[in-house]
Amino acid sequence: MFQDAVGLKSEKIKNTVERGAVKKFAESIGDVHPLYVDESYGKDSRFGKNIAPPTFPRTFDYGTIKDLHLPNVGLIHGEQRYHYKRPLLVGEDVYCYAEVKSYAEKDGKSGNMGFLTLANNGVDENGEIVFESTSTVIISETVRRKLNV
Repeated sequence: MFQDAVGLKSEKIKNTVERGAVKKFAESIGDVHPLYVDESYGKDSRFGKNIAPPTFPRTFDYGTIKDLHLPNVGLIHGEQRYHYKRPLLVGEDVYCYAEVKSYAEKDGKSGNMGFLTLANNGVDENGEIVFESTSTVIISETVRRKLNV
């Protein structure tokens, strides 16, 4: 089931890097660096405007990958990585989509586990990659049995 999903993608969803959302996010993570929240500081920076904190893409909508059905409970978040080509600029539109990158199974102390790697990608209006976030979801043997996989 999950092996068949490798390569599937969601449709691109337009997301805007909104100033107010960036400020609230920076406050919530306890990092109110002026580059994120002070408009004049951002204007004088090498970027010419404010940027979003590195984990801000967690707030974006990536759409739904058709035919990928993960359970609502029983999954383990194994790893999360962000790779940027450039910072997210306040005010810009980013087109985001999700993709199933890989699936593998391994035996562990708790039985056979599935490792599903997903990517959340953001591109600019020219289709150029701005960032890619990859995460690994661990699916326990118990959950896989319930799903009949």
